[in-house]
Amino acid sequence: MKNVLPKVIFIVGPTASGKTATSIFLAKKFNGEIVNADSRQVYKEMDIATAKPIRDFDKQLMGEFISDGVVHHLMDFVKPNERFTLSDYKEKANIAIADILSRGKLPIVVGGTGLYIWSLVDNLDIPKVEPNSKLRKGFDSKTLDELIKLLSNIDPETVKKIDLKNRRRVLRALEVAISSGESFVAQTTKSNPLYNSLQIGLKCNREKLYKIINNRIDQQMLSGLLEETNKLSKKYPWDLPSMSSIGYKQIGNFLRNEATIEEAVELFKRDTRRYAKRQETWFKRDKRIVWISPEDVVEAQKMVTKFLDK
Repeated sequence: MKNVLPKVIFIVGPTASGKTATSIFLAKKFNGEIVNADSRQVYKEMDIATAKPIRDFDKQLMGEFISDGVVHHLMDFVKPNERFTLSDYKEKANIAIADILSRGKLPIVVGGTGLYIWSLVDNLDIPKVEPNSKLRKGFDSKTLDELIKLLSNIDPETVKKIDLKNRRRVLRALEVAISSGESFVAQTTKSNPLYNSLQIGLKCNREKLYKIINNRIDQQMLSGLLEETNKLSKKYPWDLPSMSSIGYKQIGNFLRNEATIEEAVELFKRDTRRYAKRQETWFKRDKRIVWISPEDVVEAQKMVTKFLDK
């Protein structure tokens, strides 16, 4: 008898496209719980630049993250100075999904970190290469362009597949290729899927999305992003992956007297728009994703209903 895979919903798309609102709507309609797939929202103390959903502190139980009455897993649980890898994410996300399913609820995985989504949808085997601090230190003085050139020479296949604007991703690919002697992408292989997945992508008109991004960042500044970043900088070094993420990195330029606040905010907006464009490019490569407008939550509801009734 053929095994019936458990059904899991994935809501994907670029930053600021409306994933949070859509996922909460669906969770309420289908007795679901959300599993975060945003690599920045896993961190504690980093709320504003990461655009975490507003937390219902009056409703939460010990360790839970509840927003608008819906439980969110893998949200706000890693210290900014703790190492958290793709392998860590996949392991914890699978545990969270199993827990949700065991209670008869619908898992809804939500986020814009493509590798996080990919690791679950395709049950990726992730390279088991430990971080090499000596190797990484040797790359500290190299520019991103120099690192990309080096990666192109030793692992050209991976260059085609990863986000080349993300220094951390490029470093990890180099680390795996040099330490193991094998391509990072070649080692990141698909296994038999664990889930029957429905992937819903949210697509905005680009001009509209960029306007939403700019307005959101203005609101984040009014909500205390400068103060949040300053507080973090007194506890954690700037070279941490968490502290070098979009928002904190740019506001950090101001705090280190490397830019005016106006320049830092404009850089934050520009880099976020570029990141959104890269996210769109990543997700468009997966032809299994069904794209809808963020406003069309009724269509999303119909799609989930049809999927669950199969």
